[in-house]
Amino acid sequence: MSAPAPPVHVAVIYYSSTGTIAELARVIADAAEHEGAEVRLRRAAELAPQVAIDSNPAWAANARATADILEAAAEDMLWADAVILGTPTRFGNVSSQLKQFLDTLGGHWQQGHLADKVYSGFTASATRHGGQESTLLALYQTVHHFGGILVPPGYTDPAKFRDGNPYGTSHVGGPDTPVDDDARTAARIQAKRVVKFTRALKTGLAAQAG
Repeated sequence: MSAPAPPVHVAVIYYSSTGTIAELARVIADAAEHEGAEVRLRRAAELAPQVAIDSNPAWAANARATADILEAAAEDMLWADAVILGTPTRFGNVSSQLKQFLDTLGGHWQQGHLADKVYSGFTASATRHGGQESTLLALYQTVHHFGGILVPPGYTDPAKFRDGNPYGTSHVGGPDTPVDDDARTAARIQAKRVVKFTRALKTGLAAQAG
């Protein structure tokens, strides 16, 4: 009789200003839980001044709506077997808020605590060619330095040919363009794939150690 599969811990860590990435993060977290994972949904700390947030009604509304979500901490990374990172595009790059969180992890990186985990990412931009792919590729540079195991969605499901991004879930639009069905489906596919391979990795390593 085979041993039960080990539990899978998934941390969904994101930054969102006007709410699109926050919505995708919730979809991914729910899908990972549906696949049997234990999930922590965490947001990167805000760095922008309050006056900037208040000047944008959608930004202020999202800050209020997500105030009950705990801020990401290094302990969430250590707890996780898989980390799914979300960021809006910022000039084709990772948002400063998420990058600042990742930059605080240097001590744990140095000790090898962030290696051998599964990582994946998701993003959104206001325009169709707003740097979604370059943002995810920039994010994944950090994963390589961590010694992480990158699990992108690829074109592993027919639905991926509709959203068209093999690097990670993405959405085009802002607060006036709600997350659509294609992006929600892509988010669920990505979460399922991450949990599947994280579980296989943990099971295999446990058997090897035993």
